[in-house]
Amino acid sequence: MTKLSDTIELLRELVAYPTVSADSNLALIENLAGWLEQAGARAEIFHDETGQKANLFATIGPDRPGGILLSGHSDVVPADGIGWTNDPFEMVERDGKLYGRGTCDMKGFIAAAVAMAPVLAHGVKDRPLHFSFTYDEEVGCMGAQALADTLAAKGIRPAIAIIGEPTGMRVIEGHKGCCEYTTTFEGVAGHGSRPELGVNAVEYAVRYVSRLMELRRPLRARAPKDSRFVPPWTTINPGSVIGGVAHNVIADWATVQWEMRPVQTGDGAFVREEMRRYVHEHLLPEMQAVSPEARIVTEVIGEVEGLEPADENAARDIVLELTGANACELVSFGTEAGIFQKLDIDVVVCGPGSIEQAHKPDEYLALDQLDQCLAMLDGLGARLAG
Repeated sequence: MTKLSDTIELLRELVAYPTVSADSNLALIENLAGWLEQAGARAEIFHDETGQKANLFATIGPDRPGGILLSGHSDVVPADGIGWTNDPFEMVERDGKLYGRGTCDMKGFIAAAVAMAPVLAHGVKDRPLHFSFTYDEEVGCMGAQALADTLAAKGIRPAIAIIGEPTGMRVIEGHKGCCEYTTTFEGVAGHGSRPELGVNAVEYAVRYVSRLMELRRPLRARAPKDSRFVPPWTTINPGSVIGGVAHNVIADWATVQWEMRPVQTGDGAFVREEMRRYVHEHLLPEMQAVSPEARIVTEVIGEVEGLEPADENAARDIVLELTGANACELVSFGTEAGIFQKLDIDVVVCGPGSIEQAHKPDEYLALDQLDQCLAMLDGLGARLAG
């Protein structure tokens, strides 16, 4: 058996676990812990508050700061079967491609890392090799944020981290953050002919969205001069505005679903403070002058840090060397990388498969991509030994 065939078989096993974010990932995590323990790792499983989700953190080598972290998320997006040629959770190999939910995003990298663990273990000497596999990345990176808190509390800080999201094995040193919110407006219903007697939640929702759009101009002005993102500034997108019940009824409820994608941490704080001030100095006083019970509440769906390019980044430099690439890139999609960077870890994103295949029916991972990933990890083993 070659490492490629070992990895394919392990990936087939991992795909068979339907770890959709709405469901438990415990069986998969326990399986991976067993594989890593067989390779000599010390594995710990950290459950969420429900006990139905868990992160896995495992270490091969000395118990000391530094070392290298290989990381990925265990959850996948739903697969309802529409558009799928085969059962999404039964991996099929066809024409040099491995089809199945999660093959690309991102169980392929997890399988490669775990299959290579026995080989990598032989190279470990004076610095540790870590593995982290998280829950709920697809719904706000909840697992990675919990794991970051755990690592900080335990004083565990790897020197570098490789996040194996599907990049086509390109070396990615930066991406924007992703912050998602739902803002709810509670007003007072009434007859449409007497708007002054009610509090029209839709009206205030529209004004809220208008203020969000006004912030686009200052956000453009805040863009770093050397920003390589496309576009180079933080963006805001109102995804939906929903409210009311009929043409002739004053709407007593409305919701705005919106997001922003910061290019730098300060931009997120700027938008949140501007909207807080607008709500408390303008909208709420007007609403509550009619009804003290009127409310505006913003729920944080997810706030995921971006990965900010750094002048000095040992993770980037190592992966450039291992892959033979001569340049780094930025991407528009988000990952868990920024969460680890916030722990003062040098981070890079590089993994097998194309993001174009993620989240789609007949998701697949090309075999040559998996082979390239194994070659990178093999080179990493030689570097550990050196």
